[in-house]
Amino acid sequence: MKRLCETVGFLMFAQGAAGLLHEWLGWFHFFGLVQRLPFVGGYSLFVSIVLVVAGTAVMIASDSVKE
Repeated sequence: MKRLCETVGFLMFAQGAAGLLHEWLGWFHFFGLVQRLPFVGGYSLFVSIVLVVAGTAVMIASDSVKE
């Protein structure tokens, strides 16, 4: 369960970071999923920030999960 939480947290963090790089620098057109979600609209920057913060929180919280 700990590995699953770490993996999910890393994927959330990576998607958020890719979304931020796409918004700021125009990189990662193929990797970021945030830009492809139709219900996000013009809030992709905020969604990317939330994904980075939530992914970090999940990775930190995975340390408290017992094997």
